[in-house]
Amino acid sequence: MPQPRYLSNDQFLLTTLVVKIAVVAVLAIVLVRYHRFRRILLSERRAWPDRLIFAFSLGIPMTAGVVARLLLQYNAADVTLEGSFLAGLIAGPYAGAMVGLMAAVPAAIAGEWIALPFAIGVGFAGGGLREMCPKADIWHFSPFVFIDLPKRAWRLVRTLKVDWQVVLVLAPVALEVLRLTLGHRFGAARLFYLDSETWWLLAIVLLATVLGVGTPIKIWNTARIEHRLEEQEKRLMTARIEALASQINPHFLFNTLASISSLVRTKPETARQMIVKLSNLLRRLLKSHDHFSTLRDEMTSIDEYLDIETVRFGPQLQISKEISADTLDTVVPAMILQPLIENSIKHGLSPKVGGGTITIRSRRENGHTIIEVDDDGLGMSEEALGNALHGGIGLNNVNERLKVIYGSNYRLILRSKVGTGTCARMEIPEPALAARGGSNAGTGRTR
Repeated sequence: MPQPRYLSNDQFLLTTLVVKIAVVAVLAIVLVRYHRFRRILLSERRAWPDRLIFAFSLGIPMTAGVVARLLLQYNAADVTLEGSFLAGLIAGPYAGAMVGLMAAVPAAIAGEWIALPFAIGVGFAGGGLREMCPKADIWHFSPFVFIDLPKRAWRLVRTLKVDWQVVLVLAPVALEVLRLTLGHRFGAARLFYLDSETWWLLAIVLLATVLGVGTPIKIWNTARIEHRLEEQEKRLMTARIEALASQINPHFLFNTLASISSLVRTKPETARQMIVKLSNLLRRLLKSHDHFSTLRDEMTSIDEYLDIETVRFGPQLQISKEISADTLDTVVPAMILQPLIENSIKHGLSPKVGGGTITIRSRRENGHTIIEVDDDGLGMSEEALGNALHGGIGLNNVNERLKVIYGSNYRLILRSKVGTGTCARMEIPEPALAARGGSNAGTGRTR
């Protein structure tokens, strides 16, 4: 029967160090997943409530790790030095001291009475370094700093200028050396430490301490960068939506005023009615600063716009609505229907003798709200249909807004036949509320 094999002391120490770094990384990943903790990382000026939340978020699991070491002999769970220094470095000396106090209390109760002043001192050391070090250098600190550490050290010696990356490496190393010195002086019963008589393993102990500080900073800084990129993407999308929306109102206003000017001499009363209705519509539009509205509100806007067009065209313009009741609360981009109806009137019905009918439809289908604007006007040839989304402002604007807000798979679909009419069709994904405020577009269907 083969004899069981056990790890040697050096192998056990090496395994403990690897697991300790993994514990620190997992703790950092878990914490950064919480919105409040991530928000605290984004600002360098933190109120006391945020500092307390940061300290307790880091201190409670660290205290649990010390208890696990004392009760289960799980040495890799004790990250008192790394956590206290890290808390001070990120949130200031008092937060670092608080985290050190929380983690050291179980050890002090177990008789490791040096642990309490040492952990608190480490927290203050991290906080003191934070006060001296530029904040950008702290967030640039990472486990990969060792790659160019010799070059940085030589530059420091040659120029006599402080390289804070070197300082951030040396600080936890110095604290670990201090812990080893105190441990040798007073014994493991008074202060927990990891040690080896092998010089290269002792160097790995010091390296593991630096990695225990640099790894969470790298993880948290990556989360900070991702958050800022998301915010910039949202702002860019909002700016693009605003730019596209700003095209609609001048375009609509110009065309309406052009219609009014053509009626001023021949039909002054009709022109006056159009001016009154236009002023009412513009007053409502100016009061609204939102780029989204429900389909119900959009239909109200369309009714006001059609009042203007009805005054202009009279009974020749007929409007039909086939709006499903369960689509009225769907959130859609504001002024998304007006350019479609305007296009139907201008290019479909105006040139047609005897006028015609515009039909507005909406229904739900496969998790989408389908909206169609259909006319029985002159229609378009294949060549004109291919250029329709690129030649003018109105249709191209609607198409671009759909793609910007909901994704590239969402776009305006035009179907037309000469002599029969044109249908403009768009799909709004649900829940469309996700688009409000410039958030990322929903995933579109592949057509």
